[in-house]
Amino acid sequence: MSVPPSSFKIIAVDGGAAVGKSSTSKALAERLGLMHVDTGAHYRTLTAALLKEAIEPEQPNLQARLASMVLETELKGRSARLSVNGEVPAESAIRSPEVNAAVSKFAAISAVRKALFKYQRGQADVARQNDFAGLVMEGRDIGSIIFPDADYRFFLVADEATRSARRAKEGQIDSIADRDKLDKARKNAPLICPEGATKVDTGPRSLKEVTELVLELIESH
Repeated sequence: MSVPPSSFKIIAVDGGAAVGKSSTSKALAERLGLMHVDTGAHYRTLTAALLKEAIEPEQPNLQARLASMVLETELKGRSARLSVNGEVPAESAIRSPEVNAAVSKFAAISAVRKALFKYQRGQADVARQNDFAGLVMEGRDIGSIIFPDADYRFFLVADEATRSARRAKEGQIDSIADRDKLDKARKNAPLICPEGATKVDTGPRSLKEVTELVLELIESH
């Protein structure tokens, strides 16, 4: 039996690289008993699948290949993972240097974003069908494009030095400044703070402090 629409809640968490979207979203999902969806992983998974087939962003057959791909959802606990043609790649595969270097380029392509739009909107149905009371979805365009009607919309920020240190701790070597430039400059769904979203500065706060602050904001809404 699915959760009735009236009691179902959607929380959108947006922000640039290394602002704490994933850790905060996972903590919120755990505390509130909701399904967690990382849309950044969607773009990484799709990028890994395309690179595996030697398809580059500028290739003319990209759109046709996207149209033939089967996108499904695999649940692991409360985390929803994208499956492409029946395969969910390992976390190490979607965070490889090759994927890091290409994911922003693929994510800027209209056909790629269109291929994922319906799938990402459909995650609300996946959550309902699996008896979750709602979902926490993180990304860069959740509150602006995917779920502009979300019950709660947050936009996380942090200073560049803090974000770079976090990225290095994760073993990632891509430039925060370069990633921000690509995300903000793309024509399709650029990274912006959605109108009406609540900004939360994660730089001076621990994960526990950020989580408690967001929970307080949700409770007071």
